[in-house]
Amino acid sequence: MVLPFCDRDMTVRLVGTHLDRAIIDSVKATGLHPRLNVTLPKGIAAYHHEDFGKALSDDSDFVLLGVASAGVGWAIDRLCEHIKRPVPVVMITKGLQPENGDLLAFPDVVSRELKKRLGFEVPVAAIGGPCIAGELAVRRQTGTVIVAHDLALAEKLCRDFETDYYHPRASTDMMGVEVCAAFKNFFAIAVGWARGQLAVMAEAQNKALNNNPAAILFDQATGELMKLTLALGGTAESVWGMPGVGDLYVTCQAGRNSRLGDHLGRGMTYDAVKTGPMKDDTVEGAELGRAVAPTLRAMMASGKLSPSALPLTAALINSLVEDKPFNPPWGLFHRSG
Repeated sequence: MVLPFCDRDMTVRLVGTHLDRAIIDSVKATGLHPRLNVTLPKGIAAYHHEDFGKALSDDSDFVLLGVASAGVGWAIDRLCEHIKRPVPVVMITKGLQPENGDLLAFPDVVSRELKKRLGFEVPVAAIGGPCIAGELAVRRQTGTVIVAHDLALAEKLCRDFETDYYHPRASTDMMGVEVCAAFKNFFAIAVGWARGQLAVMAEAQNKALNNNPAAILFDQATGELMKLTLALGGTAESVWGMPGVGDLYVTCQAGRNSRLGDHLGRGMTYDAVKTGPMKDDTVEGAELGRAVAPTLRAMMASGKLSPSALPLTAALINSLVEDKPFNPPWGLFHRSG
């Protein structure tokens, strides 16, 4: 995200978390971001997390929050230590928080906590949609959605962030965008399963691939994403647009969620993957599934969600929570529920 800002002649202060010391040291020394393998534009000032107060100066136009979902509480603590005025917070962190039998969008959680602890309201927006970091880092054409409850804020941020390669659109569908942003990681695990299955199958005489099963899983994932989004208060527009189908598509192409699915397709269980080949990887879709499983099961039991409409969701939860092999319930797909 520093690329569009730099190309709009903004001053960018990049702050790492306590887990990012090597990245910040590299940017400070040479400008190279070692994970993206890209040299960042000159003029970016890099800070370790203990210097966040210095980075967040009085002239900051906004704070972009990009920690992993597990670090949202830590980030709220840091923001409360240093925010002195209602500077907008824009989140690229994706996730939902279970609370009192329901699921809350992370931006709403952050907004509530900041207001409670700071004593004034801080505008909070979020960015969703298909954006592979490595592609944006080399200025590939990228379309996203900036969502806020205040349309004027979302539209202003779109104007501030837009470049000739970064194309944000404004939305007020906070729950829809956030449900899609969170659950596309979850469903990408299922689509990745098809690739892993191919790896352990006997090679077909005609060297056929395994795209037909992947397409069924993608279709079922889209349908269940729609049911979840509508049940949780979002709109269909977000599901059919960039936050839903668009982001699910790019997430299925590569990344940690797809890799987890690949391992499951090879016959491994979740625990075996997490203690083995993906021991040090944060898999956002799996963490989401495990965190929201009790809430989703309770919502199914109460009738707020229809169990017969969400067979892929249920199968993924069983695999992630109960450490069972993931076997898509093909015969339950494509039913109205």
